[in-house]
Amino acid sequence: MQNIYIVDTTLRDGEQTAGVVFANEEKVQIAKMLAELGVYQIEAGIPTMGGDEKEAIKKIVKLDLGVSVMGWNRAVISDIEDSLDCGVDAVAISISTSDIHIKHKLKKDRDWVLNSMVSATKFAKKHGLYVSVNAEDASRSDMKFLIKFAKEAKEAGADRLRYCDTVGMMEPFMIYEQVKTIIEEVGINVEMHTHNDFGLATANALAGIKAGAKYVGVTVNGLGERAGNAALEEVVMALKYIYKFDLGIKTNLLKEICEYVAAASGRPLPVSKTIVGHNVFTHESGIHTDGVLKNSQTYESFSPEEVGLERQILIGKHSGKNAIIAKFEEYDINLTQEEAEEILKRVRALSVQLKRTLFDKELIYLYNELKGERVKDA
Repeated sequence: MQNIYIVDTTLRDGEQTAGVVFANEEKVQIAKMLAELGVYQIEAGIPTMGGDEKEAIKKIVKLDLGVSVMGWNRAVISDIEDSLDCGVDAVAISISTSDIHIKHKLKKDRDWVLNSMVSATKFAKKHGLYVSVNAEDASRSDMKFLIKFAKEAKEAGADRLRYCDTVGMMEPFMIYEQVKTIIEEVGINVEMHTHNDFGLATANALAGIKAGAKYVGVTVNGLGERAGNAALEEVVMALKYIYKFDLGIKTNLLKEICEYVAAASGRPLPVSKTIVGHNVFTHESGIHTDGVLKNSQTYESFSPEEVGLERQILIGKHSGKNAIIAKFEEYDINLTQEEAEEILKRVRALSVQLKRTLFDKELIYLYNELKGERVKDA
């Protein structure tokens, strides 16, 4: 597993999330943040849309961020001309390869698909562009035709094939076999582009990488059509900690970009969002908290600081005595074992009554209440 490249499509597929629109300056800011993060390539949008879309892509290109900037295109010459006008160094040329798409969406045949792809690819290469040929709905395509499509793309000069699990219908074992077959029979670089309709986008992307794919398409927060795409933060951290493959991404910036994209897209981050959700490093359960206080690795796969977060210990119904003692040490109060036991009883009762964890002031109130009772009894 060498030379894996992150292709971020937040500004294209991410913005295709129903109801999501990025302002031009937001697109530019996201591009800056992605470049600082360390992604290899930014798919900046669809130049042939013209107007604000084209203007934003041109601004991103002019920034000279030190990363490849790609424009998305249909297999149409005029689309590629619009990409050239924007000054991008790479293009994605997308066309369907499944019979269901060819028959019902395109209303054409397989030969038309091949001819259109080859013509567009040759035109793009003639003008010095890096070319990713996108096999839309690859996962539902006839395998023999997909191999032929990939071979003709390579012969036309394509630099890589984007394997698109367009409707998220695949699972990791099938993905692995298909991608492995394509690489062995065609000898072309493959990019994974997986959707999350069955919650398998990240797993499928990783399976493709394990099969030999060198490129992986992602979006920040997993934005994208329907259930979204493989999430940038999930793929990067899974590669680092499950496969022990460090891409050199500045992971401490993940929280910042995830929160920015969440705000710009109007899609708030769930508290339990994998990798960057606040609950990922928030502990309440007595057994878990006790373990984390002794050694964070007992219940954390990596440190919160690595992704720009902080650990939180919450006190509530499920807390244990050691968590109570540790929490009060933050207030410079050293509880006895007996005091901790009594406060824990009161914490649990109040937490059930309020149906939540307790605030710091409420904990101090319980402590003062206990001390007051003891003074009165004395």
